[in-house]
Amino acid sequence: MDYFLPGLYIVSTPIGNLEDITLRAINVLKNSDKILCEDTRRSVKLLNHYNIKKQLISYHKFNEKKLTSNIINMIQKGEKISLISDAGTPIISDPGMVILRECIKKGIKIFPIPGVSAVTTAVSVSGFDEKYFFYGFLPKKLKELEKIAKDINQINYNIVFFIPSLKINFYLKFFKRHFRRRKIFIAREMTKIHETFYRNDLNEITNFSSRIKGELTVVLSKNNEKNNLNIDSFDKDKLKVEIKKYLKRYSLKDVVKLVSEKYKLSKKKVYDLCLKIKK
Repeated sequence: MDYFLPGLYIVSTPIGNLEDITLRAINVLKNSDKILCEDTRRSVKLLNHYNIKKQLISYHKFNEKKLTSNIINMIQKGEKISLISDAGTPIISDPGMVILRECIKKGIKIFPIPGVSAVTTAVSVSGFDEKYFFYGFLPKKLKELEKIAKDINQINYNIVFFIPSLKINFYLKFFKRHFRRRKIFIAREMTKIHETFYRNDLNEITNFSSRIKGELTVVLSKNNEKNNLNIDSFDKDKLKVEIKKYLKRYSLKDVVKLVSEKYKLSKKKVYDLCLKIKK
């Protein structure tokens, strides 16, 4: 079509169900000269479904720096180049930032073609409020995770992560250790036949015993921890009875942790009360 201008088209594609694509996206792909694909083997299924026959170029994080210069030349010569990822909106935790920045630098036209995103899809059914922070993929190593735990915990919004299913138990353990007062929502196979949602308090969710496939979209609720309550507002007699029972079974340190977290009380106040009871 004549009204398609040369440039880079950032085209959103379905995250599972092939019908979740806009008419505009189909039209743009059909009128592209070439299509950059994160994985041509996956993209060809979608393109064949809509009878889109175009030259595909494998464009991913391992070759994007090498190919970008040639692609820029194609656009400057008048070609219409579309960029698609395996699923959802390109560049969001996917390849494409290199060519996007180069197009900005060269003054080349960039056309966003919006559509489905796993981020907004998960947030919309999470049951949490609409304010969220998108984090994406977490570091793979525990040492690196521990370094960012404090920074993440200071984000008092719902937080969206992409997590490989094979690593879900590893990350659940990390979440429980640092964000136990948040709720968790896990979306698996969104928009597909086996779409499954899991909702629970972080401190109550159990590990997955069997293998689950695919990439998971995980949403942590904003921090439910409010300012520590005043211990004087509690029925101290009942609290003392409960603490006495705990002290018979657990160490002082564990009792302080248990009671302070259960009732959102200052650890120091609980500790002082425990010492009085032990005397």
